[in-house]
Amino acid sequence: MANTKVKQNRLSQWWQAWIARRLPASNKVTLAHRSIFILPTGFGLFWLLFVVLLFLFGTNYQNNLVIGLSILLLSLFNTCIIYSYRNLAGMTLESKTGPEAYAGETLLYGVILHAKQVQHQVELSYEKQRVQTLNRIDDKPQEALLPLSNSRRGWVAPGRLRVESRYPLGLCRAWSHVDLANAQIAFAQPKPGQYELSAEQQGDDHQAKERGKRVVGVEEFHGLKPFVTGESLNQIAWKQLAQGRGMLTKEFEQPQSAPQWLTLDTNAPLEEQVSLLTWAADRLSAKGQIFGLKLPGKTLMPGSGEQHRHLVLSTLAVYPDHLEASHGR
Repeated sequence: MANTKVKQNRLSQWWQAWIARRLPASNKVTLAHRSIFILPTGFGLFWLLFVVLLFLFGTNYQNNLVIGLSILLLSLFNTCIIYSYRNLAGMTLESKTGPEAYAGETLLYGVILHAKQVQHQVELSYEKQRVQTLNRIDDKPQEALLPLSNSRRGWVAPGRLRVESRYPLGLCRAWSHVDLANAQIAFAQPKPGQYELSAEQQGDDHQAKERGKRVVGVEEFHGLKPFVTGESLNQIAWKQLAQGRGMLTKEFEQPQSAPQWLTLDTNAPLEEQVSLLTWAADRLSAKGQIFGLKLPGKTLMPGSGEQHRHLVLSTLAVYPDHLEASHGR
């Protein structure tokens, strides 16, 4: 039993090394003869067996009609091989970042597909995951979101994507295993709880809520909003008005008081702290507050907005792996 497992592991390692050399990882892949494999399906093997039996029967009884039928069926099988190859050849697959997800949720990996010629009934899936079938692929790019079950935080590589087709008659199976180098980050699973701010942010509840919020000011451009009668004409976005986008007003913001800091408690279990800080970052961001993150060996300066939230959650998701990576460099 142990020897069987060792042989299976060696065979798997050999296969992974061979396919990595033949089909190296890339964000964009176009299928060609080096990346497409073809074998008969179970139905195809039965078809070939039936052809052989017909041929033997025809030669044994000297029946030219049966011999001709066997040759016709064999020609049809050969034609299916060609069409199976053409149904994948020339297809281009390109990775695209999928929607964000937390540990314990299903990750969705985006793939953009298009082909020079129309291709039919193409199946896409990652190992042991749900298969998604695309009935038609043409020169117009289309996006597919492929699911992957995941229970851990950090970077998650889905492995090689299986691209398969049994078109047109199901006699042959044409497939490819492509690596789109599309590792995606899974945020830590947020868990509600009590978190403490750093000493300079402590105060009564009202002050804690107000500190770090953004208020209207003239320090920093924030965005555009619809024009309201009575607002200053100096704040109108004239460039956007000239582009035909209507009357819009420029918004400027400035931070009020000191921002808040989220700090990792090194005396508490790491995973609990990461989940708690993830929840806290989501909550502070939803309230529009400015906050920073302090981790042993890593500090993110205070900020706000969706981009800052994503940076904080990503840093928490890979902690403490980023420290090991930096030491390795």
